[in-house]
Amino acid sequence: MRSSAVTDYGVLLTELAVPRLVGTPNHTKVREILTRELQARGFSVEEHAFAVRPARALLGTPRTVSGVNLIGRRAGRSAVWLVAHYDSKGQPISMWVRLAGFTLLALGALLFLLNAIAAVVTLALGVAIVAQNRVNDNSPGALDNASAVITVLMAIDQVPRDAAVGIVFPDAEEYGLAGSRALVAERAELFRDAAIINLDGIDDSGGITAFAHRRGPIGAAVARALDASSWRWLPVVVDGIVLARVARECVTILKGNIKTMQIVHTRHDTAERLRLDGAAQVAAGLARVLRDQ
Repeated sequence: MRSSAVTDYGVLLTELAVPRLVGTPNHTKVREILTRELQARGFSVEEHAFAVRPARALLGTPRTVSGVNLIGRRAGRSAVWLVAHYDSKGQPISMWVRLAGFTLLALGALLFLLNAIAAVVTLALGVAIVAQNRVNDNSPGALDNASAVITVLMAIDQVPRDAAVGIVFPDAEEYGLAGSRALVAERAELFRDAAIINLDGIDDSGGITAFAHRRGPIGAAVARALDASSWRWLPVVVDGIVLARVARECVTILKGNIKTMQIVHTRHDTAERLRLDGAAQVAAGLARVLRDQ
């Protein structure tokens, strides 16, 4: 049976950090690895299959995406759920550049009230950038989001096995939070009266952010344990936005900086650039909170 004493998280990161766009052979292989890891920790694993339409803002996507959410439970009802999506995607431009493109679109729309020529130029630049928002399978996704998956496993390895903590690894997050939308539509009862701690991108460098979707005592305790900056809004799309609709409380934990945003969804998001120091730091803080529940 695996435990924190024998799990080599670096090796596991290397197994997980491969291009794994939904529906590819690597995607299936990573799901099998995660099932193995959950079962080794005493979880029963449910595969929740779904099919939904991807977000329309993404170019080059199929009309329908079929994915599989992994739901890990031990005996009894889970009062807290640790969540981290396991799929990845590549794009020709980084998250930082995409945000700049959408900002230019918004700015261009506002400029029409002041100067039509400036508005047209700004909108054209924004469209040129956003038009590169095409999905490919070129990113290993070490930071986004194998790092968070590893953090979840690190944390669960530090709490008693009888802790009322479940694990969800949503699928197709990169297609517009598709897996979480399916969970809310079909398995909402899992999260009623429960707290959700979602993790998305845990870098070695940069600060820790607690993105509070629905405030509650556990989310607040996690933010304190991690000495995290607390925010109610950020220009990022994460599973917690959707899952908060059916949970008692929900928070997303992120760690990184501008350099982090420059490598997300690119071919540079590799296991070699991560030491997992950030994952260990966040996992230790989460475990301290979970042991008190």
